[in-house]
Amino acid sequence: PVPLLMPSAWTPPNTVSQPSPAMNAAIAIAKTSGPGRPKDLEKRAAILEAAKRLFPQSSFGGTSMDAIAAEAGVSKLTVYSHFKDKETLFFAAIRARCEEQMPATLFDIDQDAPVRRQLEAIGRAFFSLITAPEAVALNRLLNSGSCAGSEKLSQLFWEAGPQRVQDGMQTFLRHEVDAGQLEIKDIPRAASQFFALLKGDRHAQLLCGRCPSMSTERDDDLHVRATVEFFLRAYAPGSERVVVL
Repeated sequence: PVPLLMPSAWTPPNTVSQPSPAMNAAIAIAKTSGPGRPKDLEKRAAILEAAKRLFPQSSFGGTSMDAIAAEAGVSKLTVYSHFKDKETLFFAAIRARCEEQMPATLFDIDQDAPVRRQLEAIGRAFFSLITAPEAVALNRLLNSGSCAGSEKLSQLFWEAGPQRVQDGMQTFLRHEVDAGQLEIKDIPRAASQFFALLKGDRHAQLLCGRCPSMSTERDDDLHVRATVEFFLRAYAPGSERVVVL
């Protein structure tokens, strides 16, 4: 019989599944949330992904660490090895959700880009974040006061999400003022005004349970651009202002 020879250079095909783009993003965020080996980072990212899905769906009180562990495909002990308690995990999940859609780099100054373009990029990311179903559900839940410890949870939510975005925007505006691109005396107030204008009527309707069916991607883009235009009319150098107190 003729022996069957296998080429020495042959290697079996790679059958190991690769992480999805969403998981790769979650792993990148997990690296900023705590130390760990690559395998640990994958588990941490899976836990965060599970928490981001379950908290808006079932509320803080209705989401158990057992449920998060099952959703993430890890043990309950593994969840606690990464997050000491449910409040810590809640904070990390909100922060991760915000960093996905509004990364810190969004507020970096681009010396070669017009301030209008950067404001529009920030505006689009913010509007997309606050109108996402899970963000609306979480806002409605916290504002209802129906969950135990809602005051503390609201504070955690504010620090992990809105406060982080406000701080990033204030830093961005301060740099633009120093560069002579904007004229703003009260930077915290201007940052708050910008985001309040972006929320507009659409966000208020969503929080009230209404779903504006006629809104399109083009409508959203027009809203963001109109908000930026309004903002620049107030704070661009040489803008004419009428102050009514």
